[in-house]
Amino acid sequence: MGLLYFVVLLGVIIFIHEFGHFVMAKLFHVYVGEFSLGMGPKLFSYQGKETLYSLRLLPLGGFCQMAGETGNELEGELTVQVEPERSLKGIKKWKQMLIMMAGILMNFLLAWVIFSGIFMTQGYTVSVDLPKVGTIVENSPAERAGLLEGDTIVQIEFSDGTVIRPQTFTEMSSANIADVTSTRIYTIERNGQMFVFELTPEYLEEQSAYLVGISAPTEHVEVGFFQGLIDGASQMVYVASMMVQSILDLFKGQNLDQISGPVGIYTVTAEQASLGLVNYIWLIAIISLNVGIFNAIPLPILDGGRVVLLGIECLTGKPINQKIEQALMSVCILLLIGLMIFATGQDILRLFAK
Repeated sequence: MGLLYFVVLLGVIIFIHEFGHFVMAKLFHVYVGEFSLGMGPKLFSYQGKETLYSLRLLPLGGFCQMAGETGNELEGELTVQVEPERSLKGIKKWKQMLIMMAGILMNFLLAWVIFSGIFMTQGYTVSVDLPKVGTIVENSPAERAGLLEGDTIVQIEFSDGTVIRPQTFTEMSSANIADVTSTRIYTIERNGQMFVFELTPEYLEEQSAYLVGISAPTEHVEVGFFQGLIDGASQMVYVASMMVQSILDLFKGQNLDQISGPVGIYTVTAEQASLGLVNYIWLIAIISLNVGIFNAIPLPILDGGRVVLLGIECLTGKPINQKIEQALMSVCILLLIGLMIFATGQDILRLFAK
């Protein structure tokens, strides 16, 4: 099943991306020779009025082959002769830019729709700043002592004599105590009765700190349609900002061990799918956003680079030499293949490490 989830995930994201190019190209009457989902040998094809729709063997890519687009080793070059005004380079530059950006925008749109839809249907959980026990860490001092979710923390007495009667969970957590490992006495109210517990903080690996093992209480928030759209957009901006920072770190030579390729994506997909449909769909949104941002990088083989080249043509007033453009694309293909090999190597090393 993991392989099926992986293929569906990539298929949806690639289809959405290429469909953006396809729709915008058709809108501007650019001739599309082939619209392909996947790369490599054809598994199935259907000849439309003028466009060949195909499904190919490798679900790791796809393309929208447009007249006038510079050919490359992955897509091949369109052999059909069409009118200049129906070729990509025969339309205005701003239209070409929109066609190039359409795939990226569709990836962003998919992520926004998924984030918003999950918020609308699932709502979300927020922390409540009350002096109550929320979740309890398994095998923590709090669990062993017998604290229960929902207990109200009335008072905490520390080993140095400091006593606090917290009004909020934050106040309790930020108490200025010198010895974080010292035993403290908790007075708890539970169903109208008072209980006293002695707790000694222990080092918890996941939190990397000395803690007794309790978290703030939470509540479920229902989200309406318009609020869901706003929250979905906020989530998209938050995730995108982290991705952009990660890409910038890679260009600086930092966090190279965090790069993941198809093997890593497959592993994560299988893990998230096993946790439920919501987790799997959420992952689709994150990967779609990642694909959109990656394609915005100004390398000639990517959509962002194509837009940059068009911008240079606008500034210089003349088209870029086709041999130079083809050479740049060939170099970029080699760079991307090298990056994929490196990322796959990292994935395999992580699997052996497990």
